[in-house]
Amino acid sequence: MALTLRSSTSFMAPVDSKTHRASEESPGKLAFAVRKPAGRLRTSKASRRDVIERGTLLQHAEQAAELLHGPPAARGDPGAGTARVPVYVMLPLDTVSLAGGLTRARALNASLMALRSAGVEGVMVDVWWGLAEKDGPLRYNWEAYAELVQMVERNGLKLQMVMSFHQCGGNVGDNCSIPLPPWVQEAMSRNPDIVYADRSGRRNPEYISLGCDMLPVLRGRTPIQVYSDFMRSFRDRFRDYLGRVIVEIQVGMGPCGELRYPSYPENNGTWRFPGIGEFQCYDKYMKASLQAAAVSVGREEWGKGGPHDAGHYNQFPDDTGFFRREGTWNTDYGRFFLEWYSSKLLEHGDRVLAAAQAIFHGTGAKLSGKVAGIHWHYRTRSHAAELTAGYYNTRHRDGYLPVAKMMAMRGVILNFTCMEMKDEQQPGHAGCSPELLVRQVKQATAAAGAELAGENALERYDKSAYSQVLATSRGGDGMGLTAFTYLRMNKKLFEGENWRQLVAFVKSMSEGGRRVVLPKSDTARSDLYVGFIAGANRKPKVDAAVPR
Repeated sequence: MALTLRSSTSFMAPVDSKTHRASEESPGKLAFAVRKPAGRLRTSKASRRDVIERGTLLQHAEQAAELLHGPPAARGDPGAGTARVPVYVMLPLDTVSLAGGLTRARALNASLMALRSAGVEGVMVDVWWGLAEKDGPLRYNWEAYAELVQMVERNGLKLQMVMSFHQCGGNVGDNCSIPLPPWVQEAMSRNPDIVYADRSGRRNPEYISLGCDMLPVLRGRTPIQVYSDFMRSFRDRFRDYLGRVIVEIQVGMGPCGELRYPSYPENNGTWRFPGIGEFQCYDKYMKASLQAAAVSVGREEWGKGGPHDAGHYNQFPDDTGFFRREGTWNTDYGRFFLEWYSSKLLEHGDRVLAAAQAIFHGTGAKLSGKVAGIHWHYRTRSHAAELTAGYYNTRHRDGYLPVAKMMAMRGVILNFTCMEMKDEQQPGHAGCSPELLVRQVKQATAAAGAELAGENALERYDKSAYSQVLATSRGGDGMGLTAFTYLRMNKKLFEGENWRQLVAFVKSMSEGGRRVVLPKSDTARSDLYVGFIAGANRKPKVDAAVPR
C-alpha cells in the first residue's frame, strides 16, 4: 500500500541522503516527493469509504521521526540536563466498539504510525469492564484488545491499559456510552443500594459503591473479587506482552477511573462547574458504616446521616452552613465525618490496588492509579469540591499525602490531572488554583516517595497549555514527572498547527522539559510519501482516516 500524506505545515529538516538509512523496525520504505500542496490524505486505488475530512495527518515511519527529532535523549541522561519524560496519547473512548471490534482499524493504524513518527512513546486505552465481560460473569472477550495490542506492537509503540470498572458517559469529555455489564445492571436493579446515592436519594450507576466492596452482591462474588477475576483473566491473556508492549496498568478505582466519589456528575445537568458537588454516602451500606463509626467514638447521633447543611450540587461554599468560612467542616462533628468519608475511599483504593499488585507482580508492567484534579474552590478554607469527592484537603490539612503514601506503599504511580491549567485562565468567581493544587500534589508524592505522572484535564492544542505541562514536568526540584499522557487522539490533533504543537511538545519533553522550536527548513511544503512493503496476501486498499 502506498500513502501520500500532505501537510499544510511542514517540519522536515534537510536530510543527508548518504547517511540516512531506513529503520529495521519500519514496516516499509520512505521517500519524499515535492508536489503541489493539498489538504487531503489519499491512498492509491483507494475506495471512497472512510476518507479523512481534510486531514493534515503527518504520516512518517521511523525515519521521519529521526529526521524531525534526532536521537531521543535517554532517560536520566546527564547531557540532557534532566530526565526525559515519555509522552503517551489517549486513544478514543470507543476504540473498541460496543459490537466488540476495533473501531475503524485502518484509520487507527495510520494514526499510530503518525504518533510514532512524532516521537510519542505509546498510547493509552480503556479496557472497559462493560465490553470485556458483558456476556456474563467470568465470560471474557479480549479479542479486540488483542488485535489492538498487536497493532501497537507492530508500530513500535508501548501501551498503558486502563482497567475501567466504571461506565463511560455522563462526564466531561465522554462522547460515547458504555454502561456496566448487563448482568451487573441486573444486580443493580434488584438491589439499588449497590450504587452510590446522594442525600436526596438520587442514585449514580457509574460505579459500584465502595460500601459493598467485601459483600457478595454480584451473583455471589464481592466487587473486589469481580475486579480481581477480571484483572487475572487479562493478565493470563496478555502475559506475553506485559512489561514488553503493555508497560503500565492503570487500575480504575471510581468514576472516570479516578479514586474519588461521583460527587459532580454532569449527566442530565445534575452538576455544573463550579458547583461544590454533594456527598455520596446514602446507600444503605455506606450509612451502616457511618453509623458503626459514630458508635465506635461514642457519638451515636453523628451516624444518622451525612451533614444536613452541606448544600446542593451547584451551590458555592458560602451558600452552605457546612462549607462556609467558619462552617461545620471545622467542628468536631465535621472532622469526624470527613475523616470517615475520606478513609473509606482510601481503604477502597488500597483494596483494589492490593489485588492488582498481587495479580501483576512479576509481569514487568508498572501499576498506576488516577487522582482527580479538583481545582475549583481551592482558594477557600474548606476546599468544598475536594471534600465531597473524598479528598480531605483543607487549609489546615493535607488530603493528598495519605493518598500518595497509600500508593507508594503499593508501588503504584500516582497519575494526576489538570497539569495544563494556569490560574490566570480560570474564572475569578470559582476560587480556582490548579497551579497550587499541582504543586501540593507534587510535594505530597515527593514526601511519600511515590512516582508522579500527569495528564491534561481538558482537550487543549495551544502552546500555552503545552508550556504549562513542560514547566510542571521539570524535575529540577526533585519533583518531576515520570510520564505524561495527552488527552486525546482525535481528528483535531492531526490538523496542521495542532500537530506541529504536539510534535514540538514531545520533542521538548524528550529533552527534559526544555522548550524546543522545530526547524522550518522545508519551505517547499512537500508531501511525505510512504510506500509500504505489502505481504503476499494484499487486502483491499482504503483511505486512511483518524478515529473520531
